[in-house]
Amino acid sequence: MYDVIVIGSGPAGYVAAIRASQLGLKTACIEKSFDSEGNSQLGGTCLNVGCIPSKALLDSSHRYSDAINHFSDHGIAVGKPKLDISKMMDRKKKIVSQLTSGVSGLFKANKVIQVLGHAKIIDANHVEVTSKDSSEIIETKNIVIASGSSPINISVAEVNHKDIVDSTGALEFEAVPKKLGIIGAGVIGLELGSVWSRLGSEVTVLEAMDEFLPMADKRIAKDVFKEFNKQGLNINLGCKVTSASSSEKAVNVTYENDGNISDLKVDKLIVAVGRKPNTDNLLDQKCGLSVDEKGFIPVNDFCETNVQNIWAIGDVVRGPMLAHKASEEGIMVVERIAGKHADMAYDLVPSVIYTHPEVAWVGKTEEELAEAGLEFKTGSFPFAASGRALATGESTGFIKVIADKKTDTILGVHAFGPSAADIVQQGVVAMEFGASAEDLGLTIFSHPTVSEALHEAAMAVNGQAIHIGNRKK
Repeated sequence: MYDVIVIGSGPAGYVAAIRASQLGLKTACIEKSFDSEGNSQLGGTCLNVGCIPSKALLDSSHRYSDAINHFSDHGIAVGKPKLDISKMMDRKKKIVSQLTSGVSGLFKANKVIQVLGHAKIIDANHVEVTSKDSSEIIETKNIVIASGSSPINISVAEVNHKDIVDSTGALEFEAVPKKLGIIGAGVIGLELGSVWSRLGSEVTVLEAMDEFLPMADKRIAKDVFKEFNKQGLNINLGCKVTSASSSEKAVNVTYENDGNISDLKVDKLIVAVGRKPNTDNLLDQKCGLSVDEKGFIPVNDFCETNVQNIWAIGDVVRGPMLAHKASEEGIMVVERIAGKHADMAYDLVPSVIYTHPEVAWVGKTEEELAEAGLEFKTGSFPFAASGRALATGESTGFIKVIADKKTDTILGVHAFGPSAADIVQQGVVAMEFGASAEDLGLTIFSHPTVSEALHEAAMAVNGQAIHIGNRKK
């Protein structure tokens, strides 16, 4: 009998399994995906077809774009760069392989048992594992569901894995599409659009919502929209796709906007309208565990389900579908299983869009605080006033810090610009320790760094910024 069985080996599952074993719990991790050689394909969507490969292509495409558009600014003449998509994809695959094999090594080092097959929960103490050639029932004291998520398909634009693809297929193009369409202007759509736009595609993004990046700070969303359109992402809001059909020469897309019907012809179409939890065929009807209308498993703040000893984490539960949120939930759950006190600060989960410039935020937006009737003050600082940002030629965007009007406690940090993800992470640390804007303003930042923008924004909250005019609010 195992102490813990983890279903899924993505960022939620493999982290939970490793931590459980470190805590002295006999642990197995079940993974249904396998490679061409029949080995467990560890790492889930993130390592194999999500976070890591997309960031590899984002970096490669950014370097290519820099060589074309910006090297000359530095006095570097390189001529016209030659694009080798095959080599770029090989680099991506090597990075993925290195990381997935690393997970396997960590499992061995921490004595986590790998089990290959499809898991089905029979009850709180039994999991049926079905592989290609056999089926067995494994007994356990606790079950942690970390089965992840998959791209949502829509009937009006059915994925054919050829010229109408989901996010996975968009990472495998063998050539740069001359014209590329994307349904969805969320994180995935923007990142994938950035990759192929930099490499030479004429990109058109169709977003059904009238508001761009509604989850982000409104001023940042406005600036991001302008910048991305400037970069070549033709983002169209309020556009509802009604059909998409594939022919020998093109993909024909029809969409509606303000009652008007329009047509778009592209070489490839990416469907990036979100993701759904992987809970199909996971639960036996008699196990007592249910899912909601969207397939999510209801849990409390500690990721406990309605069935004792069954836990659920990551993309199959409420909250943002983020790898770091999933991993921390995995640690919290197994530590609680081991009898330790553990919880999560869900209000301090940072969000990032890895475009260029990056977009990142943590905590509350001005709009959320105003709607809640809370009084606040803000300070911001533009990268155009940052010496390091100017020196590197990356001066687009700004940092905003929001603090409680009375206590000065930091309530949110929002960034659009160079190293935005890393800068916001500094804000996460400050907020975790309950820092005030004054605390952050009194902290010594290295010069010259782009992080100084956070320092100045925090000082600006109380009208004390040095390198810009102070505007108290």
